[in-house]
Amino acid sequence: MPNRIAIAVHGGAGVMRNLTLPQQNMYCKALESALDAGHQILAGGGASLDAVTAAVVALEDDPLFNAGRGAVYNAAGKHELDASIMDGATLRAGAVAAVSRIRNPVLAARAVMEKSPHVLLVGRGAEQFARQHGLPLVRNTYFNTQERREALGKGLKRHHGTVGAVALDRRGNLAAATSTGGYTGKLPGRVGDTPLIGAGTYADNSSCAVSGTGWGEAFIRIALAHEVSARMRHRDEGIVQASKAALKSLVRIKGDGGLIALDRRGSITMPFNSEGMLRGCIHADGRRVVKIYR
Repeated sequence: MPNRIAIAVHGGAGVMRNLTLPQQNMYCKALESALDAGHQILAGGGASLDAVTAAVVALEDDPLFNAGRGAVYNAAGKHELDASIMDGATLRAGAVAAVSRIRNPVLAARAVMEKSPHVLLVGRGAEQFARQHGLPLVRNTYFNTQERREALGKGLKRHHGTVGAVALDRRGNLAAATSTGGYTGKLPGRVGDTPLIGAGTYADNSSCAVSGTGWGEAFIRIALAHEVSARMRHRDEGIVQASKAALKSLVRIKGDGGLIALDRRGSITMPFNSEGMLRGCIHADGRRVVKIYR
């Protein structure tokens, strides 16, 4: 039985040249906390699904990130959130999109996966489902932050603050989860790659677990997360080569962003083609890495 464990998280990619040193330290500390939340579960023999859930919940609850509490505003001045989760052992998956009252969308995504015959629920239907299964609902104003309000006023769209996690547990099972508020000023009803299985999230024990962050429309068009898995399975590429090749395919459609990917051997890669990507990991040998820039 495999006994390696590993986890990686991300907190968004994009233009980050204006981050002050104190801000950089805040982001890195928050990534550390998310890593610890997931790794503690893995170290105790817990499942990769539980680990990615815990890590993403930690990031959703932190207003620094564009997911959950710190979600950006759409063009109507409201918040619409997306999330997904996938189990590499069974290929089960769940997702919610365009929800405005679910405190932790990743928990709703997991409920869709485990307590319904569906993969994706949207809008009010997803919120009603969440309520029926005891998940906390909040007013849309819960997601308000002054920084995001200022970003809407300035029309800032270039920082993709999606969060995500991938994990490998002691049983050799992989899982991935992703959550986002989309991008500032998006049209109401817009759905990006995050809740679309194969675009922003994918996990398959036969290949890898992937969570992406970037220009969602481009990720959808090339099915980025699944592309990494497909290259590993059909071209026999390693995780580093497959991830770089998949990301490179974004360039021809002028897409930007990054991804975190993990295979069953515990190998982790975190490539990006944007100015920076908030990212961190704990390798199978215990090495810890938290970075923003290259």
